[in-house]
Amino acid sequence: MNEKKPKSTFAKITQVVIWTMLILTVGSVFLAAYTSIMK
Repeated sequence: MNEKKPKSTFAKITQVVIWTMLILTVGSVFLAAYTSIMK
């Protein structure tokens, strides 16, 4: 049942990219909020 398909690797890469983008977006939002509060 455990077949090594190229799609699984592609899915993992896509998931990592999505998570990285999500973390970067959340991080930038927090940075913007922090700087606006500190000013």
